[in-house]
Amino acid sequence: MCLGLPMQVMEMVEGYALCEVDGEVRRIDTLLVGDQQPGTWLLTFLDTAREVLSAEKAQQIREALQALDLAMQGETGVDHLFADLIEREPQLPDFLRTTANEQTPGD
Repeated sequence: MCLGLPMQVMEMVEGYALCEVDGEVRRIDTLLVGDQQPGTWLLTFLDTAREVLSAEKAQQIREALQALDLAMQGETGVDHLFADLIEREPQLPDFLRTTANEQTPGD
């Protein structure tokens, strides 16, 4: 299993970015996302940036990863790390909404 880690660009260096999260600095290949400005958040897999993230989305992913780490340690009180999901109705992704709305009863 490969997990994406949000990391923040500190500096660009010849097709790579020096990125940091929680005190860890890595050299991240930016070929797929292009050069980015310092402060930009990137979703990284195996030291390769795959997506540019908003600060809000990066924080949500970091909190989900924190919840996973706590769950692996046997902790169960992780609801506060999913504040964006608590008391929200589940929603289908856009590409499934059209399909679900087109189906008629009895299909």
